[in-house]
Amino acid sequence: MFTRIKKRRSQSLTDYRKRIALLSGGRPRVVVRKSNRSILVQIVDFHPEGDRVLTSTTSGILRKFGWEPRGNIPTAYLTGLAAARIAQTKNLKLNELVLDIGLNKPQKSSVVFAAARGAVDGGLKIASNIEFDANRLKGAHIANYAKEQKGKGAFTAYAERKFDPERMVENFEAAKKRILEMK
Repeated sequence: MFTRIKKRRSQSLTDYRKRIALLSGGRPRVVVRKSNRSILVQIVDFHPEGDRVLTSTTSGILRKFGWEPRGNIPTAYLTGLAAARIAQTKNLKLNELVLDIGLNKPQKSSVVFAAARGAVDGGLKIASNIEFDANRLKGAHIANYAKEQKGKGAFTAYAERKFDPERMVENFEAAKKRILEMK
């Protein structure tokens, strides 16, 4: 007997088993998606007519806070933090949320969990125990690597934007402070 594969599954866009498991709880989801250049964090609520996005934040918003966004761990953390702060300014009545990482593999210290950690630190209640190394969240590993690669042509995208990757930890702390002060 032939079973027809759904279109979004054949295109590797949706894992329907995981989606049904997430939706069966009846709680809103924190959706985290990563691309090569940016991070997307959304708070989504299920409705039979279609999912409703309550708030959506991309890493591009971080430029307002003095941070040069890329698809890395510190950017993901700050994007999650900003998403939580934006949800609080919209006065959304959110009890406990579920983390939706889509087709990403759940790897320890990954970008999607960094974004979730930022959302938790920003005040959202996510039903998960997310532990993360503070030095990796701040980008200390990137700053150390930038010092090793100085003069070798690495980090040119940061250089074009006048962002010093060797000072990533200081820039991270300043951006985090600005996000937490957001009203």
